[in-house]
Amino acid sequence: MQDSSTSAIETHRSVNRIVVFGMVAIVAILAGAAFFLFASLPDANAFNSRVEQLFIENNDLTSNAEVKLLEILANSGTAFSDTLRSYRLVILVLMVFATALLMATLVFLVTAVMLNRRMSVIIKQGIQVSSLVINRGQNTVSVNDLELKLTPAALETLSVLAEARMDDDLLSGSEIEAVISGRSASDCDEAAGATRIKRLRDTMGNQLISEVLVKNISRQGYTLDVEKAVIRMI
Repeated sequence: MQDSSTSAIETHRSVNRIVVFGMVAIVAILAGAAFFLFASLPDANAFNSRVEQLFIENNDLTSNAEVKLLEILANSGTAFSDTLRSYRLVILVLMVFATALLMATLVFLVTAVMLNRRMSVIIKQGIQVSSLVINRGQNTVSVNDLELKLTPAALETLSVLAEARMDDDLLSGSEIEAVISGRSASDCDEAAGATRIKRLRDTMGNQLISEVLVKNISRQGYTLDVEKAVIRMI
């Protein structure tokens, strides 16, 4: 229990570190992008400076048309400066929004992954079978308070697994087929027993229950992952 708590604390700390490092990376990347973007924008006063230089270099322009043209250029420079300032403000707002959005996305993804892991743990550890009643006459099996209707073949497979579990035995696919068919295990195919297990799980129709209940131990065989004391056969 203590090891489980320690593992949970370490996992929580690891997730927190990932979130913090991810946020720092997002801020750093967007800050760098914003810096290069603002650095590449032209100076807001560049146009005005050029117009001012034209006034200085052409102070001999005296006609009304020429003076009017320079005034238009000066007004255009001012408008350009105001527009560029508004662009800078818009870019800044967009950068802030993008930073907040990416941070929220990171937190959401990490939270989703953690919830998925917790659900997996709950599915594997949280379901405790306190009662397994096999009713041959009605072709039903009751797992805790859940009653499932099975086909005769599926019920026969489940009964064989239950009897083996009460004897602390593990059955291979060929042994399951041998018990049901009445033949020798050497004359039976491993795939036939595996097919019976698959049909049992399909017939139970509840993936959660079937995956928790019927276990396949690699290179050893199939068994019911329940205590012997909870099994009853009618």
